[in-house]
Amino acid sequence: MKLIIGNKAYSSWSLRGWLACRQSGLPFDEVVVPLYDQDWDKRREGDEFAPSSGKVPILWDDDIVVWDSLAIVEYLVDKVGRDKFWPEDEAARAMARSMAAEMHSSFAALRRECGMNTRQVYPPRRPSDEVIADLTRIMELWAQARARFGGNGDFLFGTFGAADIMFAPVCTRIVTYSLPVARFATGYVEAVLNHPFMQDWIAAAQEEEWVIEKYEQPAGQA
Repeated sequence: MKLIIGNKAYSSWSLRGWLACRQSGLPFDEVVVPLYDQDWDKRREGDEFAPSSGKVPILWDDDIVVWDSLAIVEYLVDKVGRDKFWPEDEAARAMARSMAAEMHSSFAALRRECGMNTRQVYPPRRPSDEVIADLTRIMELWAQARARFGGNGDFLFGTFGAADIMFAPVCTRIVTYSLPVARFATGYVEAVLNHPFMQDWIAAAQEEEWVIEKYEQPAGQA
């Protein structure tokens, strides 16, 4: 398999696809392409990017192609079994799938105003009302999962899985923008960021030479 991703400092969707591949335990080649550099428009017109219209991540498995991070999760689930990604309990699995899907389709203000940047930590500033609303909903979801199914584990459903993969970029944003979160969430954020896969990603991001100036300043905060 070959996974094409964007800059590890900035590309939140690439992080999700990459974590899914690591979680599967299957071998894969990683190809990092710098977003928005001088060759970006030409590169994204190539055959490898055609199925996704130039978006990352995109996973090639011989002549099979999968794009979109949640689709990559489900493709890998089919290959290795759902136990590595989803809870065994039916009710927990239903909640985990719903949370992953909501993360996939929602929280536009948080994405827009607090872009992922794993190399920065900005001083605390009051987020916009829209970002606070997104964070409030995320805290509700995390609290429900932890209370009902977290057990003695460190993650949303006890062990690291697809739901944590989908929320991992949120954890980086909470740290980068010093965002206000519920007390219980601090431990969860730390657990995600200290996971070996995340440590590998963050370390690699620090070594990247590419800088995208528009992602180096916090935007949209009141």
